[in-house]
Amino acid sequence: MTTQSIFILYLFLINLLAFFLMKIDKQKAKKNQWRIAEKTLFLVAILGGSFGIRVGMEVFRHKTKHKTFTIGIPTIFLLQVILLLFILKLTA
Repeated sequence: MTTQSIFILYLFLINLLAFFLMKIDKQKAKKNQWRIAEKTLFLVAILGGSFGIRVGMEVFRHKTKHKTFTIGIPTIFLLQVILLLFILKLTA
């Protein structure tokens, strides 16, 4: 497996995890149960799962009224895309 394919697999898995964390948190919110900490959701986003968090926000209509999420998650995603483009330019 190449470094590039490992990186792509990592991004797929972290975003899948992020998506399901949003689903689990939404289900727990509906049942008034223990919730996933917002800092955990942001950590997963920073570790590469920002796309999965954002998609989960829309699909499950979860945290869509929280400015920290509606602004923070797209900002993290944008910074990650810029960083990725910068890295790709350096390695080209």
